[in-house]
Amino acid sequence: MTERTPIRVLIVDDSAFMRAALTRMIGSEPDLEVVASASSGADALERIPSLNPDVVTLDVEMPDLDGLATLRHIMHRFPRPVIMVSSATERSAEITFQALSAGAFDYVPKQLSAASLDIDHIHADLVAKIRAAVPGPNLATPNSRKPPCSAPLNAATSTVLPVIPDIVALGVSTGGPKALQDILPRLPHDLPVPILIVQHMPPGFTAPFAQRLHSLCSITVREARHRELILPSIAYIAPNGFHMRAVRRLSDSRVMISLDPSPAQALHIPSVDVLMESVATVYGSRALGIIMTGMGSDGAIGMKAIYRAGGFTLGQDKATCTVYGMPRACAEQGILSRVVPLTEIPEEIIRATRRRRAS
Repeated sequence: MTERTPIRVLIVDDSAFMRAALTRMIGSEPDLEVVASASSGADALERIPSLNPDVVTLDVEMPDLDGLATLRHIMHRFPRPVIMVSSATERSAEITFQALSAGAFDYVPKQLSAASLDIDHIHADLVAKIRAAVPGPNLATPNSRKPPCSAPLNAATSTVLPVIPDIVALGVSTGGPKALQDILPRLPHDLPVPILIVQHMPPGFTAPFAQRLHSLCSITVREARHRELILPSIAYIAPNGFHMRAVRRLSDSRVMISLDPSPAQALHIPSVDVLMESVATVYGSRALGIIMTGMGSDGAIGMKAIYRAGGFTLGQDKATCTVYGMPRACAEQGILSRVVPLTEIPEEIIRATRRRRAS
């Protein structure tokens, strides 16, 4: 078997310390190769045509030509996967979300202290996203249009959801910020159900992301708060470091949000599985679970719980996923009621909730 050619990476960062650290991290992987590093956006733009890297890692905050401006030049002149490397600050988070809208593949937060870099965290995250940006045989490519064979295709041809949901639970990871920016603004202001969202994000990013979505949407979008009631026309985003659950209030049986860091051993905090299992318990057959783009399999257990409770499970299709991991895990278990492109997800929600109004 012929070995795969290493993924060639150009590192762009104005910090010599960061360039050296990223070079060590990426260069330590046998399937990755650092072809060069650049200290500025202008330097990167000069070198990309001759180097032709497969992936560019790009610092968000740089003097002169900053990361966002550099990204726009790259996507216009020689488009390729770009991973933004961002500080975990509110300003950097907002710029990062603008970069995702401008075509960046994903982002990785760099965690700096006065004297050190949190290399261990960045290493795993960055390497995984570089590999995801240049798909191998087990990952989706932008032109791959074959639906998951294990999905129930007869359900996909149906025009009416068999359930009328009281809640939407949505799980998403890699590629999620851009995907959510594409679908949530298309929902009406009077959406008669709430939406609970787990989007895997680093600390410091969920609140700015919720604010950004709120500015784009007709519905209310906010970072979830512990013990607040779950109300229609609001999308609640789970904060980093806390699992989000739907629980019934003992005093009056109304449903509220519970935020809890346990289980601390979960691979992701918040976890899509934890959210969806709670939704299956509280709402049963009146739940609509949606699994979207992302690496790994978080959400497969929770979607199975909703499916077995008689709820409806909707998966984003392979062709429109940035990374076909989380929906794939559900499709392979045969627990998706329907598989649709990203652009059709809002209509699925609207169609189901229209029936709720009429019922």
